[in-house]
Amino acid sequence: MSGRVRRWWAVRPGEVGFLVVGLPAAVLGGAYALAALYAGVLLSLTVVGLPVTALALAGARRLGAPQRWLTGRLLGENVPAPGPAARPNGAVARIGAALADTVAWRTLGYLLLRLPLGVLGLAVVLLPLGCGWLLGFPLWLRLLEDGPHPATLLDVAAPLLGLVLFALTPPLIRLAADANRYLARHLLGPARAQQRVEDLEAARHTLLTTGAERLRRLERDLHDGTQARLVALAITLSLADDTLTDRTDPRLRTLLDRARAQTDDTIAELRTLTRGLRPTGLDGGLAEALPALAAGCAVPVALGVDLPERPDEVIEQTLWYCAAELLTNISKHSAASAARLTVTTAAARIRLTVHDDGRGGASAAPGHGLHGLAERLAAVDGTLRISSPPGGPTVVTAELPCRL
Repeated sequence: MSGRVRRWWAVRPGEVGFLVVGLPAAVLGGAYALAALYAGVLLSLTVVGLPVTALALAGARRLGAPQRWLTGRLLGENVPAPGPAARPNGAVARIGAALADTVAWRTLGYLLLRLPLGVLGLAVVLLPLGCGWLLGFPLWLRLLEDGPHPATLLDVAAPLLGLVLFALTPPLIRLAADANRYLARHLLGPARAQQRVEDLEAARHTLLTTGAERLRRLERDLHDGTQARLVALAITLSLADDTLTDRTDPRLRTLLDRARAQTDDTIAELRTLTRGLRPTGLDGGLAEALPALAAGCAVPVALGVDLPERPDEVIEQTLWYCAAELLTNISKHSAASAARLTVTTAAARIRLTVHDDGRGGASAAPGHGLHGLAERLAAVDGTLRISSPPGGPTVVTAELPCRL
């Protein structure tokens, strides 16, 4: 309890600075919010009412940035910036998105509430001046009035009130600062739903990254450990077979040959398994892995890769699996004579396009082979588009972000 009491009387310089320096920003922001609301209401029945309101909301959203900076700098309350505003194509769609922007409306509400809170905060900071006047009230009264002045109850009550208010000044400053922290935390940051989405995206990124790291470790352990021991066992069996003579029991030679064949099959299956866990060709990036993948396709594939920088490891693996699945489908089902695979980057997104001149009919509907590919892409915010009319040609485009 004593620690809580000490906290209320321990005023930080930044809190006083915010209540003083933040007043001009509060006045300007409050004036902007009032003007925006007045213009929106006044013009609501005209054609320009909605565009003006949308523009005012966009401006209010931008005014939240300096308010967040001031709160973090002086009050130590680091408010995370909300995500960028939606910018759909078309003027009407943009106006509708601006009017439905909850971040802008919450920022406008912050600017309105910050104005009276800023005035009250400055009044609390200036409270010691009033306390000084109350403490010296009997003296000021006698200096300002001529003649004798008999002592009254006010002469005693005024200094006592000054002492009480002076003692309450630190807690009032802390209370005003905490009120500003609370207001910024709940109105300037991301909306609860948006914060939930960001938290889920961060958790997904951690899960996918951790999963990729574990698969890489498992693939390395299988390659360097289990597979190496199986190869050593195959060599030992081969050496044992070499030591057999013509007088050896034929059944023993048959058992050794069977053990060698089973060991070779196990090594081949293990290599296939490790390639499925993590493509070994990705060590040098997609620019090196995709040519090898295209060379293994039964149909001639023209390749074009334009990647200025390597994407995240999870994105890179997803692209590789997409390319492998699509080229496998071309080899097995398309009856195509030629194919083309291109990878390009634009606006922080990667686009993988596979084109073939086969019979067409590809689909991502449930029950079809490409449905699982679409689900894999959706896990990393990717999309799959298919154009495959009967008779062909087939164009499959996978688009996903460069970074999670």
